[in-house]
Amino acid sequence: MDPKALSHYILPLEQPVVNLDCTEAFNGLTDQEKLYTYYLSKACWVGGLAVDIQTSPESPGIFCLLHDLFKTNGVEGLKAVAVGDCEFTEDEWKALLVYAGGFLFNSGNYKGFGDTKIIPGLPLNKLESLVIKAKFSGHTPEGALKLWNDVKDKVYSLSEREKQLGLGEKGISTYFSYNCTQDDAELINRFMKKQGIEGWMTRCFKTVDGEKISYEIRTASAEEDVKQPEAHAFEGCEIRLTRGDYAPLMKRVSEYLVKAKEYASNETEQKMLESYVESFTKGSLDAHKEGSRYWIKDKGPIVETYIGFIENYRDPSGVRAEFEGFVSVVNRPLSAKFAILVEKAEDLLKLLPWPQEFEKDEFLRPDFTSLDVLTFSGSGIPAGINIPNYDEIRQSEGFKNVSLGNVIPASYKDAVIPFVNDRDKDILNTHRIEAFEVQVAYHELLGHGSGKLLKKNSDGTTNYPSDLKNPLTNDLIESAYEDGENYDSVFTTLGSAYEECRAEAVGLLLCLDKNALKIFGIEEDKADTIIYANWLSMIFTGVARTLEMYQPKTESWMQSHSQARFVILQVLIEAGEGLVTVVEKTGSDGKPDLELTLNQSKIDTVGRKAISDFLLKLQVYKSTADIKSARSMFDKYSAVNNDGQYPWAKWRDIVLDKKQPRKIFVQPNLSLNGSGSVQLKSYDSSPEGFIQSWIERFQDLSIYEDLESLRLKDRSHFTDA
Repeated sequence: MDPKALSHYILPLEQPVVNLDCTEAFNGLTDQEKLYTYYLSKACWVGGLAVDIQTSPESPGIFCLLHDLFKTNGVEGLKAVAVGDCEFTEDEWKALLVYAGGFLFNSGNYKGFGDTKIIPGLPLNKLESLVIKAKFSGHTPEGALKLWNDVKDKVYSLSEREKQLGLGEKGISTYFSYNCTQDDAELINRFMKKQGIEGWMTRCFKTVDGEKISYEIRTASAEEDVKQPEAHAFEGCEIRLTRGDYAPLMKRVSEYLVKAKEYASNETEQKMLESYVESFTKGSLDAHKEGSRYWIKDKGPIVETYIGFIENYRDPSGVRAEFEGFVSVVNRPLSAKFAILVEKAEDLLKLLPWPQEFEKDEFLRPDFTSLDVLTFSGSGIPAGINIPNYDEIRQSEGFKNVSLGNVIPASYKDAVIPFVNDRDKDILNTHRIEAFEVQVAYHELLGHGSGKLLKKNSDGTTNYPSDLKNPLTNDLIESAYEDGENYDSVFTTLGSAYEECRAEAVGLLLCLDKNALKIFGIEEDKADTIIYANWLSMIFTGVARTLEMYQPKTESWMQSHSQARFVILQVLIEAGEGLVTVVEKTGSDGKPDLELTLNQSKIDTVGRKAISDFLLKLQVYKSTADIKSARSMFDKYSAVNNDGQYPWAKWRDIVLDKKQPRKIFVQPNLSLNGSGSVQLKSYDSSPEGFIQSWIERFQDLSIYEDLESLRLKDRSHFTDA
């Protein structure tokens, strides 16, 4: 592979690392609240190791090797061995630090945002020499070398299939065994629908023995089946429902949650944690849903937390979820503004372009808070979250919105902004954080929180009038969600990107309301600038940040938010009348460049109509379970080709040439001192500081045994056929 192509899989030596500061928020907690956060954080971090298992077959082994290397030798001690004994250059040592940091931050060797592989930027023989000559405390020298030999080829391999996550020949996935294809995924979806099973906490393994095909749908739980469950006969196959995925990790998570319960501030939090413990112990999705119901009822807590198998972005079939957990402290001043926004939500919903019948019968006012993150485990840290993701709860019982206040400024720190003129660059640098806070608020509260799913019950009754007409066709409603269906089961692989696009479009439309902007302290004289900054930021992201997440070979998008923002860019370009233009030019460095312009005077006219019309289609197709129309429209706007005036397939090379690496966040650790008090420790904003935080995060070396046992348990399912 040529160096330019190879660079897309190697993190740069200048990889930015920033601190996720929460010192002030932590210091404001009581001793009881600090103990609560301590045990919750321990649960989140140990549960987050399941993401390594969910990412690639080799990731658990790589984690054990890297963690043991740095923990046993220390960062500086390992450098002495690398440079002194293994003849590393300074750049090779730095490349190892960056690779280790990228691996740990993404919880595996594929990027959490984009799903493309990460490989070390130093020769294999140098890394192997370090494994041989360095010390290990969690492995014997022979054991470490055996583990290295097990994973080393996968560490560096960039076969077509291994370049990205995906299903079958399109990529790597450990949500399914290697021999599963899209046909297998669809068969399992049909079975699960018939059985009334949801896949959030599951993985699927296929076994072929001659003419006999069998599947195991395994649920995450600490408890494992004593004997093999009975098989279900389905479409000529045998399917068994088993428990015990990630068992040792789920056991640790449950033990920490039991300890956290001792320091909960009220009975609702206690019942929430009891339900989560039952879920992770027994493998009960219903118990996690019950815990989520208690979580919704826990209004205005000082310490906010959520944990479990939450987001289904990375499952190739859009059903199974990645483990995630966060612990955070409420930012009271900004949360007060969000509370006002919630109060005005019903009025703002009326500004959305669909008829009342397509909106929920009652807006379930959520808790909406701004949080300073203490702990966030998973494959990345978002700027905002709307949860729970269970449709039946969000549609009829409620949800919560959280904006991760200390993540947003850290994300935009020292940003490099190509493709726009100096004026627009200044506007983004000055106002982008403030504009993004508004966008996140609307996106989470009124984007994900809006819209009704039209349903037909098994007895023929519906949750909508029989004479309801489709506002796009003026004909009577022809389709709806059948009994047993939900949004994820119908929209499957399209679901995540489609819903993110709908939420982003809601944010763009509602930010045009200047009265609502006053809630955020944005007065009339500044409103136009913030609106422009928000629209410009969305369009800039659509040009400069999304195409990295598109894979030309497989013609697939690797990241839902990126696909959503590219789609919005295409919609606004299609609106015409000079609203958005992108032209190719020669840059000051003599290389091909792009110039993006947004006509500010046309945002409230051309832009408003374009986004409103598009948003109506998004909602109607979603409400009526019209996956065929939704996919046709979304695929059109998602296409990356060289047709017409905007040759995005060609321009992708220009975008990649100007791309900036995503930031790695250094998070603090919590520890108990001799007197039983909780201490917070922060780390330097550097690769060394980041790795040190992970060294100190896991002191119990038996965690290696857990990860290795899980890796070896399923090894046969992840060998190339």
